[in-house]
Amino acid sequence: MQTKKKNKRESRLAPMHDSTRSLLPYPRIFPTRTKISFFSTLSSTSRTSIAVVDTLSSSPPVSTKRTLAVTHPTTSCSDQTSGSTKKTHFIITKDGTNHLVKREIRTETDEKTHLYTLTIHPDNTYQVDIDGKEAQKGSLKEDFDILKPKEIKDPQASKPSDWVDERTIVDPEDKKPEGYDDIPESIADPEATKPDDWDEELDGEWERPTIPNPDFKGEWTPKRIPNPLYKGEWVHPLIANPDYVDRDDLYLFDSNAYVGFELWQVKSGTIFDNIIVTDDAAEAAKFAELTKEAQTGENAAQEKDEAEKAAAAKAAEESEKTDKDADAEDSKDEL
Repeated sequence: MQTKKKNKRESRLAPMHDSTRSLLPYPRIFPTRTKISFFSTLSSTSRTSIAVVDTLSSSPPVSTKRTLAVTHPTTSCSDQTSGSTKKTHFIITKDGTNHLVKREIRTETDEKTHLYTLTIHPDNTYQVDIDGKEAQKGSLKEDFDILKPKEIKDPQASKPSDWVDERTIVDPEDKKPEGYDDIPESIADPEATKPDDWDEELDGEWERPTIPNPDFKGEWTPKRIPNPLYKGEWVHPLIANPDYVDRDDLYLFDSNAYVGFELWQVKSGTIFDNIIVTDDAAEAAKFAELTKEAQTGENAAQEKDEAEKAAAAKAAEESEKTDKDADAEDSKDEL
């Protein structure tokens, strides 16, 4: 079973936020097989804020959503990112709540085409690939906060009142040295001399300038020693969570009826294209080859363009040098 949708969305002027969705021709449910989602992106700038690709339920209001989002460096972003954050988001919506994967997933920030793949398996595992190479994988149960925790802190337990968790104590044997507080912070500079032209009637009585006192050690504090009564950090005991319910259907969604885009842009120029939602690995691999062919041609064109620019720059530099040499020769002739 497979569903394809070829949709192109190019960003407009920045900054902006925009979204769109498109109905798939064959909404499908994948109850027992792997679901594979592809999309490719071509960025003419590394300043795309966030680009989100969703597969959406057919039931209004949308109750289930699977999101694979790409975040590039930006100074204006959504509430999930800021500054120079560069990451790929994987978000699952269950029971009306968005759940962001807890693992870090890298992203690409150059100006080339890249293929992002999200695979969700019936055993509740997932894998994110970029250009056919694993970027992250894990468990829907462990890497998302969809399920309630298996264990919680025992509400009946509390730290004993006599629990000692201070690692060190003041050394009772350590005493402040006699006369410690009498040491001044600064002293007169013993090497300073009165200037020869100093006039006490005009300038007043001459005084030596002060310098930091090398014997001054600041405010005295007693030494600390290991606390013999220290018991370690108190750890709150855990108990089984009575509200925990295991689920084996986290991978399952009621339908895959739409593909949607949601964009936060600070600069235009990013194109998204070539989307497939399928449970056929062979079909997905065949579809991915189309992007690989585009990448090969794109890289070759970019290398050619860079070579031509380098050659033009070198020619311009040589021409400028020739002109300078000619001007120098002309100046000699005039002399």
